[in-house]
Amino acid sequence: MDGAEDVRLEAYLLRGAGFCYPVCHTAQPTPEKAINMLTLHHLEYSQSFRILWLLEELGLPYTLKKYDRDKKTMLAPEDYKAVSPLGTAPVVTDGDMTLAETNAIVEYLLDKADADSGTRSALRPAIGDPSYVRYLFWFHASQGSMMPLLLMETLFGVMAKRAPFLVRPVVDKIKTTLGETFTGPRMKKLLDVAEADLATTKWLTSDTLSAADIVMSYCMESAKAKGHIDNTRPHCQRWLDQMYAEPGFVKAKALDDRESMVPML
Repeated sequence: MDGAEDVRLEAYLLRGAGFCYPVCHTAQPTPEKAINMLTLHHLEYSQSFRILWLLEELGLPYTLKKYDRDKKTMLAPEDYKAVSPLGTAPVVTDGDMTLAETNAIVEYLLDKADADSGTRSALRPAIGDPSYVRYLFWFHASQGSMMPLLLMETLFGVMAKRAPFLVRPVVDKIKTTLGETFTGPRMKKLLDVAEADLATTKWLTSDTLSAADIVMSYCMESAKAKGHIDNTRPHCQRWLDQMYAEPGFVKAKALDDRESMVPML
């Protein structure tokens, strides 16, 4: 889920300062080239880290503009909202084009890379490829299934912590019941499938890194932080470890300069 709820929810949990600063990731473009320069507007501790990683994997020229959250409200700063009116992350601009939503941006960048190179990116298997169906599933399960569950858990966790003392037991009870009857069982089923798939291949779709792995990165790291991935899921843990060691991820992590892509609880 890439909505304003995500940003507001994370805002309770994140730290930041109320300013932004541009970082040009490529050689300084000429004024003429700058007009059409692809720019990632990257909000700290947000889902836009996935786009940063993807750009590093694709090797597309781009400008990285980093934004810290407002230190009082912990929401996106005003200059970020001027680009993305709802204050949602991620968002990219390319000339006069502005695009939000993780998977939409991923598709756009893959199409752009394919057009520039004249070949199909290895990050997106073709129709008919043995890994194509698994690719489709994990590419869409990230935003369609895992993120809503993770955000729901975070929401009720924040509510329980912030609730007035007298009503806190009630909120805690709702949170526990929700976890036991809804979010927990559904998350278990998703991670069971991930564990089974990763028992047969290095990455979620095949032995080759794909865009599905990249969009799943935020979900998997969040699931680990919430205790859903532990030593009972060795293949999921191995997937995380190899993700952290992936050269494109390492480069993106250095540019992001944060201890994690997910909110620090």
